[in-house]
Amino acid sequence: MDTVQNLKAGFSLDLGPLKEPLGFIRVLEWVFTIFAFATTGGYSGVTHFSVKCEKPEDNRPTNPVFSYPFRLPAYPYQITTCNGSRSNDTFLQGDFSSSAEFFVCVGVFGFLYCTVTLILYLGYQNIYRQTSRGPIVDLVVTAAFAFLWLVCSSAWGKGLTDVKWATNPNQLIQTPACKGICEAGEFPSMGRLNASVIFGFLNLILWASNCWFIYKETPFHKDPNPPATMEEGGAPEP
Repeated sequence: MDTVQNLKAGFSLDLGPLKEPLGFIRVLEWVFTIFAFATTGGYSGVTHFSVKCEKPEDNRPTNPVFSYPFRLPAYPYQITTCNGSRSNDTFLQGDFSSSAEFFVCVGVFGFLYCTVTLILYLGYQNIYRQTSRGPIVDLVVTAAFAFLWLVCSSAWGKGLTDVKWATNPNQLIQTPACKGICEAGEFPSMGRLNASVIFGFLNLILWASNCWFIYKETPFHKDPNPPATMEEGGAPEP
């Protein structure tokens, strides 16, 4: 109870840090982090191919669906032949959930960290700069997130390439149940997933560049007790 009261008493809203690179870049990180995990986590797609019949209008379409977290074998589909019979369940191939979930996880934790630090910048700026501990911890965590964005964006970029290959209609019609009787249809729309990878690397740039502005707040960049000049310290005693 006392801690909550102390936090309320110490809160003082100041929007001034938003005009400085430290706060402005943190807001950009907050926004682009949301875009990164939202464009990945909510994705659902459909790929298309069809069984060729004597008359093109009698072709039997098949539309396998897939979605985040891209455990493709979890999405069965059936192929309908020209005489109306259905094949046994066929499955998309490949589990790419590890890279997708890692990317989303980094995004969610990055969003939470941005939220906490923005509250600290705007409401508890005096506490943040009261000691060197706050900027140093902020620098270490921000640098760690920059590294995580590099790793997860690279991993998810490779994972997305594999997802595109596994859901490519030209690949699906080569399966034993479909080979020789199917023709490829429309490719699944993946512009949203392409954007997620772009947002991931944009976050890498933002978090890495923000390290410099946080570094300027630490004692490693500036002397906290600069020596007094002749004018500030007065004339020396005889």
